[in-house]
Amino acid sequence: MMKAKEIREMTEEEINAKIASLKEELFNLKFQAALGNLEKPARMNEIKRTIARMKTILTEGSFKKIEEKKPSKKKTSKASE
Repeated sequence: MMKAKEIREMTEEEINAKIASLKEELFNLKFQAALGNLEKPARMNEIKRTIARMKTILTEGSFKKIEEKKPSKKKTSKASE
């Protein structure tokens, strides 16, 4: 299981690549479960959580980019007029 700190150190491309590989692994585990050959059923939940964690961190990053692009608004005081 990857920690959020480790994921944040990765680039966006690395995270997307890791998500794709985890989705493939999850698909294979689901296939094994359907056949009754699954050795570690808890691994499926672990992969789902890791994928969700990665998507959340990607979303956080996109919000940070939006916030950086916004011009800062300065509040003016009416008392100084």
